[in-house]
Amino acid sequence: MTDLDLSDLIRQSLDTKKFQDEHWEGTFAQYLAIVQENPLVLRTAHQRIYDMVLSHGVDEVEVDKEKVPHYRFFSDPVEDGRDAVFGLERSLHNLMAVFKAAAHGFGSERRVLLLHGPVGSSKSTIVRLLKKGLEAYSRTPQGALYTFSWKVDGETVPSPMNEEPLLLLPREVRNRVLATLQKKVRIPYKLRLDSDMSPVSRYYQEMLLRRYDGDYGKVLEHVVVKRLLVSEKDRVAIGTFQPKDEKNQDSTELTGDINYRKIAELGTDSDPRAFNFDGEFCVANRGIIEFIEVLKLDVAFLYDLLTASQEHKIKPKKFAQTDIDEVILGHTNEPEYDRLQNNELMEAFRDRTIKIDIPYNLRLQNEIKIYEKDFGRKHVPGKQIAPHTLEIAAMWAILTRLEEPKKANLTLLQKLKLYNGKTLPGYTRDNIRELREEAEHEGLDGISPRYIQDKISNVLVRDLPCINPFMVMNELESGLDHHSLISDPETKKRYKDLLLVVREEYEEIIKNEVQRAISADEEAIARLCGNYIDNVKAYTQNEKVKNPYTGRDEEPDERLMRSIEEKINIPESRKDDFRREIMNYIGALAVEGRTFNYKTNERLHRALELKLFEDQKDSIKLTSLVSTVVDKDTQEKIEVVKGRLMRDFGYDEISATDVLNYVASIFARGDTKGE
Repeated sequence: MTDLDLSDLIRQSLDTKKFQDEHWEGTFAQYLAIVQENPLVLRTAHQRIYDMVLSHGVDEVEVDKEKVPHYRFFSDPVEDGRDAVFGLERSLHNLMAVFKAAAHGFGSERRVLLLHGPVGSSKSTIVRLLKKGLEAYSRTPQGALYTFSWKVDGETVPSPMNEEPLLLLPREVRNRVLATLQKKVRIPYKLRLDSDMSPVSRYYQEMLLRRYDGDYGKVLEHVVVKRLLVSEKDRVAIGTFQPKDEKNQDSTELTGDINYRKIAELGTDSDPRAFNFDGEFCVANRGIIEFIEVLKLDVAFLYDLLTASQEHKIKPKKFAQTDIDEVILGHTNEPEYDRLQNNELMEAFRDRTIKIDIPYNLRLQNEIKIYEKDFGRKHVPGKQIAPHTLEIAAMWAILTRLEEPKKANLTLLQKLKLYNGKTLPGYTRDNIRELREEAEHEGLDGISPRYIQDKISNVLVRDLPCINPFMVMNELESGLDHHSLISDPETKKRYKDLLLVVREEYEEIIKNEVQRAISADEEAIARLCGNYIDNVKAYTQNEKVKNPYTGRDEEPDERLMRSIEEKINIPESRKDDFRREIMNYIGALAVEGRTFNYKTNERLHRALELKLFEDQKDSIKLTSLVSTVVDKDTQEKIEVVKGRLMRDFGYDEISATDVLNYVASIFARGDTKGE
């Protein structure tokens, strides 16, 4: 590509019209025309964030057999899924319920939103999503918001707190404007502009009113309205505060400080022009302020926080209380929150806080997505990750977070599968809800996704072409001895025992896949199925079966039927019921005009596969893989099986060979559980 081509590419990529729209400036009268056309530019911070999330759409998903909303915004459409959050539908629904109530002015807009959960449970990610979502939304036509500057005596003075231009109108006039707009346009909530201007804007307004003998029209001629683009980097409508050393905490970081250079010019420290309104509360006006580890704040800071949330006011040094409009979000972990609960001095803070639990994910398919986001094929080019590697790591992580079920006949692994949507005999939707309710603390401790990610990374950096679940499990286990957050020996032992559970489950998975690969001869399965159905039909109707070789009528082949039924644990006492069930199923399909296919009946399909595997495994001589000599005929059959593993189950050459060798060693030592 030539230099000219690159220049053209750059020129075509630059959107001049978009830049002009985002940097619009105009008079106050022009702004009133914008307000009349789109009153939503006047929204409060809570209303804007609520609409911002909804603008990306809402789906309905099933969690524990219940329908709950899934907000697409939390899948991170802004950065193509980079910060996507998985498996927190209930928590995010609770958060959105708070935003909805705040948008309607029902009281939650006067509370601190406290995201509470264990380390690595996505608290910071959720806040980061809201911040960057607001940045992107402010650049869209539907998310536009505006502020103003003063042009006085050749000097341009920006509004120090990015205030809404309509605040320049006297309160009674402003209220009439809002009432008119509310009637004219269908808005889902009440527009509210209850606050007053900052000390700086009040100073210039008062000065100009005196200059023009109260003529508001002439005062507003000094106002330049401009589009406001939310930006965390530029500290515009997004503030972040992180507690530092307790001895060095200074409340001016929140509310701003005196500008001593300006004092020398102006001669007084009570002039608002001699004050820097650049504290985090000031810069976050119209947007969001995030408090990292909020409960580590000094008590004096917490009082500032209470006033900011309850009254929507801050108290800068030497000035009257100043109005703010922003969402106050904090996050904290379990130990810090427990300390808050036990501190009587913090009662006022607890009373003004809405706690939203952000637990660890407890659904296997969502936990897998967390790791696929970082370790999917496009993120680790040149490295093969064997099938089930991320699944097994995710399975162990979730098992550490689950509480032992109180039902004696239910294992922790079965509980995991129930939570993941699998059906188990004897368990209904209500049972799953009961399991959730009896384990209130579930998801608030256990292994963090960060630990899993770190250990997978450790394995990936090794000089190996392919990594498999055994490598990751070994890394997870060895890392427990040095885990900084797990000091209790009993907890470590429990986690290591759960690794054994996961290892056994993985062995069952790969034995199952190898069995299916060996018995994947569809023609042979279809023949076996036809033979079974002929015998079942004759058995249920008290008829004989014609032997295709001799042509003679014979009794149904009980041995064949039982050899198939036993593969899926149909007891002798239930065989008649199962056979009638199969015939009824075939009959129902016939009534609908459909032909029976063994693939449509999962249990029968599995039974046929296992029977065919049993019949074929000796001819393939899989166990010969563990010996040093494999004959040509066996090798060809093994290559066919390996090819099926690669075609049907996602293995590559290395991982397929590894799995076959491992399963062969299991059969060689006589462990045939699950056949």
